[in-house]
Amino acid sequence: MEISKKEYSRLADEKSPDSKLLVNCLWAFFAGGMICVVGQGFTELYKFLGAQEQAARSWTSITLIFIGVMLTAFGLYGKIAKRAGAGTLVPITGFANSVASPAIEFKSEGYITGLGAKMFTIAGPVIVYGTLAGAIYGAVLLLLGQV
Repeated sequence: MEISKKEYSRLADEKSPDSKLLVNCLWAFFAGGMICVVGQGFTELYKFLGAQEQAARSWTSITLIFIGVMLTAFGLYGKIAKRAGAGTLVPITGFANSVASPAIEFKSEGYITGLGAKMFTIAGPVIVYGTLAGAIYGAVLLLLGQV
């Protein structure tokens, strides 16, 4: 049985759940904001404990990455992300999740062909294009005499 593109589109629209755009945006905003608030709390804590501003920021990034990986390892990050959407993808915790999740999933295939090969399946393109964009930006600044 063959159906036309128009008929397929109608069937897909009929079966797809309605998107609650405003509610989804609010959840993403709240979740991303809470991650940022927690991060700021860690920065202030580290400064209170005597760290310099730059060191406190670095330790905050390390802490948030650790928390993101641990939540992924215990299967909680996916549950949070299912509700909060893009609010959990954009901060550094989302990047940590994108590296840890495939690593955990494929570890049974071995350290080389499983964990090592699959770890950057999701995060790899972000790293590659982020590095490329940084190199281009640096070259432009160098050509403009800003460096």
